[in-house]
Amino acid sequence: MHIVVMGAGVAGLTAALALAERGHDVDVLEQGPGLGLASCSRYAGGMLAPWCERESAEQIVADLGQEALSYWPRVHPQTVQRGSLVVAPRRDERELDRFARRTSHFRPLSGTELGELEPDLGGRFGRALFFPDEAHLDPRQALQSLASRLQEQGVVIRFGVDARQHLAAADRVIDCRGLAARDHLADLRGVRGEMLILRCPEISLQRPVRLLHPRFPLYIVPRDDGHFMVGATSIESGDRTRVTVRSAVELLNAAYTLHPAFGEAEIVELGADARPAFPDNLPRVRQIGRTLYLNGLYRHGFLLAPVLARVADELVSEGKPNQYLVDEEREVG
Repeated sequence: MHIVVMGAGVAGLTAALALAERGHDVDVLEQGPGLGLASCSRYAGGMLAPWCERESAEQIVADLGQEALSYWPRVHPQTVQRGSLVVAPRRDERELDRFARRTSHFRPLSGTELGELEPDLGGRFGRALFFPDEAHLDPRQALQSLASRLQEQGVVIRFGVDARQHLAAADRVIDCRGLAARDHLADLRGVRGEMLILRCPEISLQRPVRLLHPRFPLYIVPRDDGHFMVGATSIESGDRTRVTVRSAVELLNAAYTLHPAFGEAEIVELGADARPAFPDNLPRVRQIGRTLYLNGLYRHGFLLAPVLARVADELVSEGKPNQYLVDEEREVG
């Protein structure tokens, strides 16, 4: 079939790749000017942490998210599989106990064991949780890897295109426009997330670290060349403007709590965007006529996009629905 994919974020590119590998003729159309420039994928943390996410998400997120741990190393060889850590200041260690009760697939670490795993955190925390099977990636590099894979399949991504002018000739349309799809998905809402990228060569971390705090939990994800992505804000808003002073201060304070050397870090970038979510914060493949809407990835974009793409491909290519993710066909609006 000739299939048009609307949107070149992680949802659109993973879906396009699954369909192209199946043998379909796929076009990817993106209204933004370049890869990831108009997508909330640009500001993602890139943590492939299905068991950590269980702390605040449904069990289905952990179950389906495990598929990402085999998908991304195949598609993006720079995926780092060294696990992830969860720590808490000694005064807030009850938060660590609460986190442990809600999750699984972790190993408790003493302060000494934490220092052996991450020397720069040695002596700073009394204990930690280590999730050895989790992984992480750089979202912007991962989008480039997806684009390269699509190029190998003969798929061209066209930017600055109003996709609505190219839908008439398509056998199927895969709508991955994120929050922009509210024109057809009335129950979609925005959840604003904010992030910082810091450069701090004095610190070396091998894996993502989550710092638990009753008011502003934080995650720090290592990137190349002494860079770190810092995030955790989750605000009920579709506002896609710049990072607020309040959020920046809280993120920087939390980073300083993790290690004082972050006080001397260089702020390389601040970014904010609104992530699309349905009322239950679970993704959907929703069918309306010949269009499939892949949406509602919330804060689990890189974790759940692979399974969402597979489900969409199976529905298009085999007529095989998934009881957990596919909504019944309904009228627009």
